[in-house]
Amino acid sequence: MDQTSIERLKDYLAQLPPKSQALLMREFERAAERGEDAAVANLVLDQLRRIVRRSGDGEQRNEDPAQHLFRHLHPFLVEDGVVLRPGQIRRTSLMPVWQWLAREGAPAAAHAFEAALATQIGSTSDIEAAARTFQLAAAAAIQRTLTDRSDMDRQRALGRIGAPSVVEDLAAIGAVLNARDALDTLNSRLPSFLHIFGESQIASVMMALNVPSLQTPLALPFALSLVMQRLSASWQIIRLAVRVAGSDDEIRVAATPYGVAVKMALDDLSQTSAGLRTDIRRGRFENVSQHLKTLHDGVRGLRTELDIRSDSNWGRQLAAIRVNISEVLQSEIEGVSGRVRRLLRQRPDKDIPSGAQLDPIEVEETAALIDFVAVCRNYASELAINEVTMRTYSDLQHYVERTAETLVESLRNGDERVRAFRQQQVKAVIRFCEVLFGQDYSSLMSRAAEQALTVERKSSRAG
Repeated sequence: MDQTSIERLKDYLAQLPPKSQALLMREFERAAERGEDAAVANLVLDQLRRIVRRSGDGEQRNEDPAQHLFRHLHPFLVEDGVVLRPGQIRRTSLMPVWQWLAREGAPAAAHAFEAALATQIGSTSDIEAAARTFQLAAAAAIQRTLTDRSDMDRQRALGRIGAPSVVEDLAAIGAVLNARDALDTLNSRLPSFLHIFGESQIASVMMALNVPSLQTPLALPFALSLVMQRLSASWQIIRLAVRVAGSDDEIRVAATPYGVAVKMALDDLSQTSAGLRTDIRRGRFENVSQHLKTLHDGVRGLRTELDIRSDSNWGRQLAAIRVNISEVLQSEIEGVSGRVRRLLRQRPDKDIPSGAQLDPIEVEETAALIDFVAVCRNYASELAINEVTMRTYSDLQHYVERTAETLVESLRNGDERVRAFRQQQVKAVIRFCEVLFGQDYSSLMSRAAEQALTVERKSSRAG
């Protein structure tokens, strides 16, 4: 950006309310951590920090010290409702942990950190150093609570922190805070995108992961999560486990610390499967194709690159994923033909009430379902829906093709009272033809319908 543009940006940011400045700062900090538009994010952050320091109100730092404490946990946070896998932390667990630290976990360190933010003295690096000091104190307090007490005392102490879900996240939060420097270094060393994840990239990632503080059972899943976020397909993380084991045998892979990578890949597929089920039940088909591709590639990758036994925990989880996908897809696929027949059924003219209409929204929903069946064909064999998908798609093609010709013909000599309804049916069948046979065929049927109406009008005038 030139100087004029920077000045305009500075003026715009200075006019924003302090809370808006704080919100923008947090969002751009997250973007910079993820490596998204890092140059733009750093430029805006620099201007915002100058404005905040110059204004002297310190609202951004004063209002949310927990944001500073937990800033390095953002890549691992998930929302409520998501089934947690290794390498993830619930976002809702952060505030109860912060309140516990300030109240009894590490109150002196918390108060010192809040004071450092409130005074606004020193550079950004000084504030960062204060945050790091508090993070280490917080990690130590969490460790003491989890280990240095009798069972009864520990349960009472954990009960004061928060709900069971918060307690469940406590060890992971402490592990990330303790390994923050190593995770930051790993984050900076990893490529922004790992497209192929072949041998050379696997070797490079293994070198970056070869840090003692990242090899602990608690920290390793978070290091692997950073790698997964850069993969074109998250299931490919299992290649690290195979590389460490020197074998694709699941027993040897599971015996290594990197066996957790397989668990993470399976859990991600389970979550995608649940998302697919939810989208289908709510009639949202725009993301179905991507979900199906992710599931197909993940199931095939795990079955191909790992020798998984059907009676093992991993084998049972993979089988359950396939069954879940098959059930939700099969029930939806089997209902498509019925919807199409109900819309296109040719009733006698006397059975069609005056003013009858087709719902255009229902027509488009049905077209989306037909496209859904077509998409399922590409992934049918791996997802155990091959038979029902092929049978339904073939049935749809035969029925729509035959019905299109019959409906077009009905325009030539149908009753004037129901002609508008017949035209709506023709319009619907042409839309379905577009999905099933392509634009050329649907255009051909559209011209045939226009010709049929033209012939019918001429016959009426001649009569």
